[in-house]
Amino acid sequence: MTRNLRFSAVVPAWIVFQLAALPIPASGQEVFGGVGGVTRDSASKQPVAQVRITAHNVNKGTDRTAISGSDGTFTIARLEPGRYQVEAARVGFTGSRADVEVLTPKTYQVDLLLAAANPPASEATPSPALAPATVSAVEEELTALKKRIGELEATLHGGPAPVETASAHAPEAAAPVASPTPTPAPAPQPAPTPAPAPAAPTIPEALQAPDSTPGVDNFTPFAYGDFTWLNGNPRTKDTVLDTKFFTPEIRFDTNFVVDTNQPKDHTLGGSTEEFREGEIQVEQISFGGDFHWQNVRGRVLTMFGMFATTTPRNDASAAVGQWDLRDAYRYVSEAWGGYHLNVNHGLNIDAGIFVSYIGLFSYYNFDNWTYQPSFVSSNTPWFFNGLRIQWFPTNKLKIEPWIINGWQSYAKYNGHKGLGGQILYRPYEWLSLVFNNYGNGTDDLGIPGRSRIHTDDSVEVRYFSKPESTGLSKMAFSFTADAGCEYGAGVTCHGGKGGPKQSFLGWMLYNRIWWNKDKFAVTLGGG
Repeated sequence: MTRNLRFSAVVPAWIVFQLAALPIPASGQEVFGGVGGVTRDSASKQPVAQVRITAHNVNKGTDRTAISGSDGTFTIARLEPGRYQVEAARVGFTGSRADVEVLTPKTYQVDLLLAAANPPASEATPSPALAPATVSAVEEELTALKKRIGELEATLHGGPAPVETASAHAPEAAAPVASPTPTPAPAPQPAPTPAPAPAAPTIPEALQAPDSTPGVDNFTPFAYGDFTWLNGNPRTKDTVLDTKFFTPEIRFDTNFVVDTNQPKDHTLGGSTEEFREGEIQVEQISFGGDFHWQNVRGRVLTMFGMFATTTPRNDASAAVGQWDLRDAYRYVSEAWGGYHLNVNHGLNIDAGIFVSYIGLFSYYNFDNWTYQPSFVSSNTPWFFNGLRIQWFPTNKLKIEPWIINGWQSYAKYNGHKGLGGQILYRPYEWLSLVFNNYGNGTDDLGIPGRSRIHTDDSVEVRYFSKPESTGLSKMAFSFTADAGCEYGAGVTCHGGKGGPKQSFLGWMLYNRIWWNKDKFAVTLGGG
């Protein structure tokens, strides 16, 4: 019996790097394009922030959206070739639209001008006040009119004409004067136009944050739902830092293991995930992340800590041939590069070292429901070294063939490479089906005539989900069946004349319960 206390974290971090060159897509291949530009006020030509940009695919009727930044800049990348209507909209402004034909793998620049909407009557601009000279002329004319009216009244009643009292605005002479002609006031001078503010510095496109996407993304594979509840998947839902070129990742895993057998030398046997007992050990320290620019992609994740020694020790293929492969790959957990093709919902071709999918549990214990899986899952591969092809016919289905050196091996043991693949199907957010198969590889050191075949199939079901509940918030179970055998060089899968049967059959069943808004959980099960 083994109990684990763990302290784990997966957080993105700032990365400083120098980019020398990027691969250029080969001519003739279909690639994504994009549109970008600046949203401006049509009158002042100043940038307008927080404008919603929509790129409408005229042929397919699909939309991609983005929000302009504080400097008015926006970019919508990964647009399929075709004609797009790019529209800008914001409250208080009239909309703007431009038609763009996306044909090549570049970002087409489009500046969108928005005019301020007409203000209500109560907010209309008041008329300018009369100039002082105009006011004085009007008062003089009124004074003269009042005097003339007084004279006429006196004539009608036979009395003397009234004597006018001097006014602050009346002429200095007391004698009657003729009605003056108003002097036209000079036209009011317009206020000086302030100098335009300097444009905000533009962030290089590669370092800008990724484009905002709709609330539900029905194009990107498996993006339509939240699958962080799955065993073997990271539980992080967001990143601290992300750019259009690089998404960094850092992993720290320190744990303390108690084994009731209490081995005298503190060594755990039969486990490929935990290695020391009764001690605080740093199992994993990893730095790296994902690179993605246009259709070029790649991933690098270093490996330090206990895993840097235990992983190479479990690979006997390094004994074949010369050069020290254990030291060459010791501090590398994942390192691959590839290319994305716009086929259906995506077609990726990658080569290098990548995490395997044989077994329900992840190579990284932080991603798993429990730190110690069953013996069958514990001894299935963590990684593969070779070529993988990921084809997504729909956003819910992945078909992934492998052409690899061997069964969790840096090198090829004998004369044949390993062949395998995965079929992953997630028709609903609460259901995941995975089928892994491996064969052909002659993976026994010193026995070139022996081959291995293996199948590993799992189902995971989330049968209760109330993520905001302070009580029970989620419940799920997983069931896995493993079967495999070796044949040739004196052994068979079924026994008989070729030699004794060398095969296995295993299963695993786990149930996990979360509570208090998924902050705590417990897993029960085994195999």
